[in-house]
Amino acid sequence: MPTISIRGNEMPASPIRKLAPLADDAKKRGVHVYHLNIGQPDLPTPKAALDAIRNIDRTVLEYSPSQGYQSYREKLVGYYKKYDINLTADDIIVTTGGSEAVLFAFLSCLNPGDEIIVPEPAYANYTAFAIACGAVVKPVVSTIEEGFALPPIEKFEELITPRTKGILICNPNNPTGYLYTRNELNQIRDLVKKYDLYLFSDEVYREFCYTGAPYISAFHLDGIENNVVLFDSVSKRYSECGIRIGALVTKNEEVKKNVMKFCQARLSPPLIGQIVAEASFDTPQDYMLEMYNEYVERRKFLIDGLNRIPGVYSPIPMGAFYTVARLPIDDADKFCAWLLEEFEYEGQTVMMAPASGFYTSTELGKDEVRVAYVLQKEDLTKALFVLKKALEVYPGRTI
Repeated sequence: MPTISIRGNEMPASPIRKLAPLADDAKKRGVHVYHLNIGQPDLPTPKAALDAIRNIDRTVLEYSPSQGYQSYREKLVGYYKKYDINLTADDIIVTTGGSEAVLFAFLSCLNPGDEIIVPEPAYANYTAFAIACGAVVKPVVSTIEEGFALPPIEKFEELITPRTKGILICNPNNPTGYLYTRNELNQIRDLVKKYDLYLFSDEVYREFCYTGAPYISAFHLDGIENNVVLFDSVSKRYSECGIRIGALVTKNEEVKKNVMKFCQARLSPPLIGQIVAEASFDTPQDYMLEMYNEYVERRKFLIDGLNRIPGVYSPIPMGAFYTVARLPIDDADKFCAWLLEEFEYEGQTVMMAPASGFYTSTELGKDEVRVAYVLQKEDLTKALFVLKKALEVYPGRTI
């Protein structure tokens, strides 16, 4: 029997999707599952996007250019300009979701054995794609007690070795909802300049900042324009996760040239997805404002509700639509599986993502879960009540 690869064995299971079979089984038993585990917005996709699908009159669904359609990339130039990010269409490469942007950036910039420094908890796919490329994630761990604020910059510098090639940030952060301050980003910029590193910046949640302060992009940091590789996606912005359209954005010509080799090898990003994404730019501003206000309301409602449950603590996230909460439990992986396999309250249960999957160390996040506030407040009310009931009877509760 042939053996599988070391890479395959090292690839971590997704903390977001690994419990999906248990949720499917629960549904087959007639249990209603409240999905707080995944960042799949429930708000309607813009009408302009859906109309674009209905009105497709092509006779052939052809390959698009490997870098994506020029017309779509020009629209993106105008979109970024609204955030004071000045680009040309040639700085933008359309990818199959933001995930492919991360993978192609790693493949183009990192050699096997190279290291990237990542504040944790962090989006689990960063580690997965680093493993796929043979790179090594060096975590700098933030804590729930500090609201998941960026650790002191000295902690980053202590990890820098001759193999360090970059720093990766997600701002606003998935899974914590933390929003980096100007001072924190300037400290990262100074480190990037000092050691000539890449700054990989995942900015897919830029629309969801709740501080009232102007959004700060990696491209706003002076003096590192050629070090920045930005990841983006329409998935969250327009509730279009299923069209799988993202972007890799950089001014670094060598990075662009190498990324394009991988883009050409996979031929093209999704044709239909680009049509939908381009049409989405015609969405009225009222749509974005209503969506923003809805998430503001849900955030307050969820955080207040969590912190009223005995033994539960969540800091207040300042961006995205997630929080990481501490629960009075022995093991989040066991608890989240138990919720789906053994527990129900009046035919209902809750699905969450164990936070252990967002850390490199298996010893961290054992009593934490990521919660996505992507449901209507009526459903959040029910989900919070079911969670409270579950914590009262869970065999591994710690209070």
